Amino acid sequence: MTRLALGGAALAACLAVAAQRPDTTNYEEAKVPKYTLPDPLAMRNGERVRDAKTWTTRRRPEILEIYRSEVFGRSPAAPAKLDFEVASVDKAALGGKAVRKQVTVWFAGRNGGPKMDILIYLPAGAKKPAPLFLGLGFLGNDSVSLDPGVKLGEEWAPDPATRKMVKRANAETARGAAAQRWQLDMILARGYGLATINYADIEPDFDGGMPYGIRPLFFRPGQTQPAPDDWAAIGAWAWGLSRAMDYLETDRDIDAKHVAVFGHSRLGKTALWAGAQDTRFAMVISNESGEGGAAISRRNFGERTADLNARFPHWFCANFKKYSGREEEMPFDAHMLLALIAPRPLYVASAEGDQWSDPRGEFLAAVAASPVWALFGKRGIGTDQMPGNRQPIQHAVAYHIREGKHDVTTYDWEQYLKFAGAQWKSK
Repeated sequence: MTRLALGGAALAACLAVAAQRPDTTNYEEAKVPKYTLPDPLAMRNGERVRDAKTWTTRRRPEILEIYRSEVFGRSPAAPAKLDFEVASVDKAALGGKAVRKQVTVWFAGRNGGPKMDILIYLPAGAKKPAPLFLGLGFLGNDSVSLDPGVKLGEEWAPDPATRKMVKRANAETARGAAAQRWQLDMILARGYGLATINYADIEPDFDGGMPYGIRPLFFRPGQTQPAPDDWAAIGAWAWGLSRAMDYLETDRDIDAKHVAVFGHSRLGKTALWAGAQDTRFAMVISNESGEGGAAISRRNFGERTADLNARFPHWFCANFKKYSGREEEMPFDAHMLLALIAPRPLYVASAEGDQWSDPRGEFLAAVAASPVWALFGKRGIGTDQMPGNRQPIQHAVAYHIREGKHDVTTYDWEQYLKFAGAQWKSK
């Protein structure tokens, strides 16, 4: 598959969900129940984790296994026929400010089968390989900027009547539509590169979209549906990010040791899972990932596990369904997903107008995960007092909340670039 016109559909679905939220949704801190979080530093046999080696070799694999079994499902390794095709290189893109590369990643060889397109911008005239931000987008790569040199992918959309994908004519209505969310000029001016992929190249974002994505490529003989602990859509999207990383390691113009994986909303959940599984990502950025991402599920604030499973049943593995309305039975919570990023830099961001994503729950998860960074001699959040708007905390674990809605803004990118500069001091 190539470009699918699901970005607008996904956003419309979010708005529809917002309009249908039940009156029982809690937005009052006074109504948050008392809860006890699983201790990330307590082994399943009761032994206490007291050093980085024990975390890395014993406790981290335990938590990773929980998330593979109970939340996102098990993902396969890279396919044997993974292939990269550099479709175009423009060394004077954006009026000479950037080198633009367009790369196709073939998942099963160049046979017309499943593939994804990576759009890469690097600072022009760079004297050394550039560190880079990698992220999935809700629209085609042509939405990142007004650059007319970015190819339009084939546009697909789900037919509500048949629940099948139908091809539409190419259109340029998306060109530059998501430019604010990527802040390309700012990224390039700071000496960083940017790589983006339309998430629907990997799997379309609707229940029933699996046959049009890459997961059937890995079915066992006779298999037609995922097993209860097989990967779901978020697992597939995260897997795609790792396949992009496979390519980035081959590109001499990119500093593959300094790649930050970034995501917003459901793609923030995806970035966290990609970073948790693939330690090649040197930094992880979660922008308003909410329930199932950076927010503590036990808080009963805003979106709940039951909401996720009812409205987006294709995101998580089947085993996750049993926790709808039973969050207190989870042998995990968001702080443990965040802890899997340690000791690499982690940034969690929220918006005051996005109470559905539970900003306080996102902050408290970062607080609860911070002791794992301490095992490595690194400073986590460093406080349990949530900061005010535009008062970022930036240690090895960073957090900010800003005014405004569920979105990615100029302010967010200013903080991410500042954070990368501080954490990657030599870059």
